[in-house]
Amino acid sequence: MTQAELKIFLDEKVEQYNHPRFLEDDPLQIPHRFSKKEDIEISGFLTATIAWGNRKSIINNASKLMELLDNAPYNFVLNHTQNDLEKLTPFVHRTFNGLDLDYFINSLKNIYENHDGLETVFSKNQEKNTLQPAISKFKEVFFELPHLPRTTKHISDPNKGSAAKRINMFLRWMVRDSNTGVDFGLWKSLQPSQLSCPLDVHSGNVARKLKLLKRKQNDAKALLELDNKLRKLDPTDPVKYDFALFGLGVFEKF
Repeated sequence: MTQAELKIFLDEKVEQYNHPRFLEDDPLQIPHRFSKKEDIEISGFLTATIAWGNRKSIINNASKLMELLDNAPYNFVLNHTQNDLEKLTPFVHRTFNGLDLDYFINSLKNIYENHDGLETVFSKNQEKNTLQPAISKFKEVFFELPHLPRTTKHISDPNKGSAAKRINMFLRWMVRDSNTGVDFGLWKSLQPSQLSCPLDVHSGNVARKLKLLKRKQNDAKALLELDNKLRKLDPTDPVKYDFALFGLGVFEKF
């Protein structure tokens, strides 16, 4: 395919999958249960944090997590007591457990009380064409409280070579426009042009088949390579192609 043909093909796939029916089997349905900005942010962040493995399991466990937070995540984060935290202890999703969740709740409280919220932490450290350094800085802020070393693995760091798939996905949810009713377009201080594609096994394999990616590992270098290619297809909204790559990989076994 020529680049022009590839763009036409991928744009058609974006239109096919960037649709509300996409939410039926996607973890993004969890933050769509809320209407308040902070509830959407916090539920989205926690859902993205556990978004690895079987999608049905992710959705089930994210739903349980919201129930543990009284289906009012922002209020729980700001006003929880030690007794409230103790009821989180049994929670587990793969290697993310109640100890990790306890820290996440306390860290989110610190971010909203002392750093003006999640959006501000990311926007303060943004760069013109990328948010990857902002993700690294976010991890520093997130773990500025005393914490167990085990918990740090649940936030990826691009500066250490990670593609940071789950945080890039969360940023897509928050920043891309809401025109199709899928992403939220909540964070006006950031632009879709700064986003990076959530790179995982599915999107990576499809990108390689389409000659958008040569690097074999799904790491920070591969993400930069893919970013550069997608920005040529659409410099204002490159991450929209996540829908195409993911849909081709998961639903069409491309």
